[in-house]
Amino acid sequence: MKIDRRSFLGLGLGAAAGVALSPVGVKLTDDSSIWTQNWPWTPVPEDGKITYDRSVCSLCPGACGISVKKINGRPVKIEGLDDYPINNGGACPHGISGLQYLYDPARIKTPLKKNGNKFEKISWDEAISLVAQKLGEIRKSGTPESLGLITGADSGSMAQLFERFMAAFGSPNTYNMPSLESNLALTAAALHGADRSLGFDLDHSDFILSFGAAIIEGWGSPVACIQANASRRERKAKLVQVDYRLSNTANAADKIIAVKPGTEADLALGLCGVLLAKNLIAGDVNTSAFAAMLAKEYTPDKVEAITGVKAADMEALAMEFIKAKAPVAVPGKGRGDVGQSLREFAAVQALNALADRLNKKGGVFVMYPADYLSFPENVMDDAAKQGASKAKLAGSVNELVDKLEKDGGLSALFIYNANPCYALNNPEKVKVAMDKVGFKVSFSSFMDETALRSDVILPASIFLERLEDVVSGGGLAKTVVGLCRPMVKPIFDTKHPADALILLAQAMGDSIAQSFSWNSYDACLEQVTGKIWHTLSGDGYVVIDDKPPVGTPATDFTFLVSAPKAAVPMGEGDYTLVPVDKMRLAVGSMISSPFAVKIISDKVLSGKYSVVEINPATAGILKDGDIAVLKTAMGKAKVKIGFNEGILPGVIGMPRGLGHAFNNPYVAGKGVNVNDLIGPVIEPGSGLDAAFGIKATLSKA
Repeated sequence: MKIDRRSFLGLGLGAAAGVALSPVGVKLTDDSSIWTQNWPWTPVPEDGKITYDRSVCSLCPGACGISVKKINGRPVKIEGLDDYPINNGGACPHGISGLQYLYDPARIKTPLKKNGNKFEKISWDEAISLVAQKLGEIRKSGTPESLGLITGADSGSMAQLFERFMAAFGSPNTYNMPSLESNLALTAAALHGADRSLGFDLDHSDFILSFGAAIIEGWGSPVACIQANASRRERKAKLVQVDYRLSNTANAADKIIAVKPGTEADLALGLCGVLLAKNLIAGDVNTSAFAAMLAKEYTPDKVEAITGVKAADMEALAMEFIKAKAPVAVPGKGRGDVGQSLREFAAVQALNALADRLNKKGGVFVMYPADYLSFPENVMDDAAKQGASKAKLAGSVNELVDKLEKDGGLSALFIYNANPCYALNNPEKVKVAMDKVGFKVSFSSFMDETALRSDVILPASIFLERLEDVVSGGGLAKTVVGLCRPMVKPIFDTKHPADALILLAQAMGDSIAQSFSWNSYDACLEQVTGKIWHTLSGDGYVVIDDKPPVGTPATDFTFLVSAPKAAVPMGEGDYTLVPVDKMRLAVGSMISSPFAVKIISDKVLSGKYSVVEINPATAGILKDGDIAVLKTAMGKAKVKIGFNEGILPGVIGMPRGLGHAFNNPYVAGKGVNVNDLIGPVIEPGSGLDAAFGIKATLSKA
């Protein structure tokens, strides 16, 4: 069967139902050896007094308010919190199954020390003393800058406390894992100035142009985005999805623009060029180098050759966008975290700028960070000042991996809220790089791929067991600080990671201890949030800002003029393998709950096999349901073939969030980690891993 571009675009709701949607109960009888109606390790409470407590979920950047039902003080159910300013009663599958994280037998139950190839239990006193001793030796050697930190915390008091420790110790080597929030901050810095981020006012836009963003599949604050999409019909708002496959978001869109994977930035620049040529832009950029580049390199015909989008369709889309009352363009393929380029984000933001959609209702807000924390001045001795003033080893976590693998450079490494040995492309390379670090300390709650390679684990209490400020992010056009409250005392011998950090600082003494003089994190949080603490602790949240910022920020297009062209997928093969985000599969440092795995469609996971989407027009001898060998320059894996007429011919879509390799029967041994098959392609100028995919071959197993 021949599927051309027109046929792909013509697929409607009926066709999509079989390829993009699936019933919740499809896997309820799968894996009968471990699945039962109830998980035996989750305690069943006796009848008793029912109460409800308010809190905030911190499992993902969504920062949703939650209501926790308790019986005799024991949490038994989680629901979305009504009237919370982010999710207004909604909740995702991961949030409602949060209790399974609390009682999960795969949790790390006590501090651990590696002895040879095995971990042994130690007390908290022993663990803190051991880490303090190792760090003390590094300080005495005169190389405090050789302590590194890899973190997934972008904002809030926890991020600042870890940064504070690094500065007091004397190291500049803090690295954030890729996230939508960090990518948006990079974009804002490149175009509008440092220390800013971007928020998209989807609730008030009448024309949303999404460049592959999985708006109803986990992009940004997932529940808020789903609710914004659900209200489109009432607002008579239009969604146009630029995509290479008929995702759930594309299926919900009013129009789909089929584009070759990795050419989204070129399409955005082509649209900018159309607006420029028709003199429909805001501001004076006609004489700039950016305008000259658009006129020369991004004419409709040239962009058609790159993207596959017809010149006439591109011109029509540009006109539809600029004529809308409140249009907004949204960057970030999938969840917008890994496999992204600053060029793509910046090109989409340039379209917003040229259309005069900055700081406009229904547009994109150029926002400053939430300024609600007031930490006392950090105490830094001469060693700290000297070490912290030195240049960082690398510009990004991806470049750090390259540096460590080749030359080393770190004596010790902290890992907090991050799982780089799973979440980054080419995890085997990441593991080799990690092994070059002499001493590694994990603050993980679970024995994940990165914790397994650590020397000491200081196990963190999970969000239901601890107090913490949780800041909205993920592209929201409002700033809300919520209070995550402990719903139960720690089930195991774990601690709040901030309390572990305070104990460690005090064990090291001198100036580092002076910088962490609090008795506990709870006391610290109350002090540093002093100006909002009364409202935060009383109401459970504070809305810092929910209005468009005043004024229109300047836009500097220099980066786009000098930016490299789109990354070319490495390797050889007839197909291009691209990762696909699924709402029910967690990625990054978060692992999917047993419940979430249980409700995954068999079009995503079939037994132990990841199901890959391919268009039957380019399947060759392969048939739907065949077991095949998928091979790339990075490795190979057995997968199950799933025919999907809603994916561009020549493209293989493989789900992210599968293929964990640690001792947890509910997530391990299920499918393949797509990151194992994709090699990093570092973008010059940003340090981002811009590998949106990789060339691949498929053969029958």
